[in-house]
Amino acid sequence: MASLYGQEIQTLKGVGKRRAELFRKLGAPSVGALLRLYPRAYEDLSHPSPIRTAPLGTPCAIRATVIQAPRETRIRGGMTLYKARADDGESTLELTFFNNRFVMNLLRENETYLFYGKVTANFLKREMASPEFYPAESCPQVLPVYRRTNGLSSRMIGNAVREALRLLPDPIRDPIPPMLRKEHSLPRLDFALKNIHFPGDMESLALARRRLIFEELLVLQLGLLKIGGRSRSRSRFQLQKDFTAEFYSLLPFSPTEAQKRAVREAMADLLGGFPMNRLIQGDVGSGKTAVAAALCHSAIRNGMQAALMAPTEILARQHARTLSALLSPAGIRVGLLTGSLPAAEKKKLRAALACGEIDLLIGTHALISAEVKFLRLGLVVTDEQHRFGVTQRAALAAKGGRPHMLIMSATPIPRTLALMIYGDLDLSVLDELPPGRQKTETYAVTPDYRTRVFSFVKKQIQKGRQSYIICPTIEEGGSDMASVTAYTELLKNKWLPDCRIAMLHGKMKPKEKEAVMDRFSRGETDVLVSTTVVEVGVDVPNATVMLVENAERYGLSQLHQLRGRIGRGTHASACILISAAQNDEALARLKIMCSTSDGFHIAEEDLKLRGPGDFFGNRQHGLPDLRIADMMADMGPLQEAQSVAKEIFDSDPELSLPEHRGLRAEVRQLFENWTD
Repeated sequence: MASLYGQEIQTLKGVGKRRAELFRKLGAPSVGALLRLYPRAYEDLSHPSPIRTAPLGTPCAIRATVIQAPRETRIRGGMTLYKARADDGESTLELTFFNNRFVMNLLRENETYLFYGKVTANFLKREMASPEFYPAESCPQVLPVYRRTNGLSSRMIGNAVREALRLLPDPIRDPIPPMLRKEHSLPRLDFALKNIHFPGDMESLALARRRLIFEELLVLQLGLLKIGGRSRSRSRFQLQKDFTAEFYSLLPFSPTEAQKRAVREAMADLLGGFPMNRLIQGDVGSGKTAVAAALCHSAIRNGMQAALMAPTEILARQHARTLSALLSPAGIRVGLLTGSLPAAEKKKLRAALACGEIDLLIGTHALISAEVKFLRLGLVVTDEQHRFGVTQRAALAAKGGRPHMLIMSATPIPRTLALMIYGDLDLSVLDELPPGRQKTETYAVTPDYRTRVFSFVKKQIQKGRQSYIICPTIEEGGSDMASVTAYTELLKNKWLPDCRIAMLHGKMKPKEKEAVMDRFSRGETDVLVSTTVVEVGVDVPNATVMLVENAERYGLSQLHQLRGRIGRGTHASACILISAAQNDEALARLKIMCSTSDGFHIAEEDLKLRGPGDFFGNRQHGLPDLRIADMMADMGPLQEAQSVAKEIFDSDPELSLPEHRGLRAEVRQLFENWTD
């Protein structure tokens, strides 16, 4: 089967060089990839409707006999129609095909077919335009519908799949061992592949889906366990003493009960005999940084080094300022490493780190570069984890010889997705906001309200408050989307001429960005016009307005992150979402934002609306694409597969036993082209 799987798609009968390119566009460059190109839906032809009572405007099946073969009719514009008529014994159905000369040879008089399409009607007749049709005697009950591309119809894809299935050896090599299939009541792979594409009936389809979903999730979990490399080996960095009380005395505020609980849970890991692997989830402003600081403090007081990796330089610098001010009185030496640091300073910092003169190193992904060496790295913290892939976190962990790992999420991740990506992590949830946090009211308005919106912004500025304005683009590019540069000029010249306005975007140099942020933080700027570079890291308690232009361009979780930049002080705050969009999905997102401030609920809704790939944007979630499993619907199979993966991994982490070699090959296949 391995050789068949690897064959180029054009080796299949009926797939030439031009059509092969279309299959590659669909993600099926080989026969194996084609067999895993599962249908996106199915046409149920098992219960055909009578012509007279067939539902109008809804796809349905009709069994009828052709009483008039297709006849050619030319119309204006160079189009050719082919009209035929069929009868089911009670009523007739007019059939119309557009520019399809092959139908002349395929539909024959006095032969019975199953027609599938939408029925339209008037007082005189019922009609079906461009229906799919199959000879009634050989038509299966359920037909696959594939994701198509221009020049490649669902039927063409189905024909290629049918040819690939015909070439499968008997028996084929099944990656799931027989004992495992028996324990979980799973059919063989050949049954699953045949019935996912051409099911004998709906029950066979359900069995095939269950098997393939389980297999995909099992292979994914094994791959994640392999990359994460979680080990049962004893920790080299077991803490001997808990210094939490000493840390709390350094804080200028009292921690919440949720923060104390998270610190206790993580501290139990650090004092235990095995490496900590913990995810801290908390809504915007729930105080995750203080929890991380408490753990870093205890680890360092026990003679270790700690590292904190942030996704952006702005956030890394803010963490460095905050934690240095907090921990320096305890004698803890904090260093900052970012990509923009001059080469000479980098070299000096790396040398200090290697000989133990830096206790806590904060930085961006520059921390995982080969030149960075720690003397005794005992704790690794990654902030805003969805910005880092699994292998990036593993690369940082490898520098310490299996240190303790703490992963912080300021974007609440739906439990489903957290299980998927971090199934082998323990979970702490910060479900309590620090006292004094103001509720932020959210409003969705059309561009017609912009004058009133700026009147509101101006009143806030007159009260001494500050505002953010978010635009989706940096410069104008011929679209109707607001750009930072053009918007800033409009504010200065038209809408807010007497206000202090600055702009911020990702193309600016790090020092320029930091200077702009510093002025805004000190209250020297009234309005900051920015791209989503401010999504994380900026903490300005005096900011009370978040105005988002073209709000339909952003996902729910991103909008929630932006909203979290305000309401951090004691003043009432407002988030205003401006959008001219009228499509249902965009309106649904805006409605959810206005109805709730619960980040976990928002994340669940975001995942439902957009799927995991778009949930984090640009594959930042670090997962390879899934072909059949559904993040929201397949929780049961996910937990089942996760449990099995852990059992297999604990007994055979290299998947080297004969019964696991098929799974090892599938893991390699799934992760072959995956880079974070």
